[in-house]
Amino acid sequence: MQHTAWYHVDDSNQRILLSLYVQPGAKLTMLSGIHGGALKIRLAAPAVEDKANTALCIFLATVFSVPLQQVTLKRGRKSRFKTVEIRQSGVRPDTLLLAAE
Repeated sequence: MQHTAWYHVDDSNQRILLSLYVQPGAKLTMLSGIHGGALKIRLAAPAVEDKANTALCIFLATVFSVPLQQVTLKRGRKSRFKTVEIRQSGVRPDTLLLAAE
């Protein structure tokens, strides 16, 4: 299993677990570096009625080039710190920070 502070990739590369810090209510939805050992994501969606969680999953599906049903919020529904699972993505998580720079 490949492991860094903010992501884990299983040995078969079929499952990625991301540790995220999410900031809802931002001007733009974007990757924003590392915060407290987690990948920071700014979301334009507000943190009301699960809108931020839905926007987060849609954003991650786009970033990882997978259908929305392959993105699962595992932990942190009401927290800024979240764990999200991405299944069967060809995109490597370590390339995300390069794109954010």
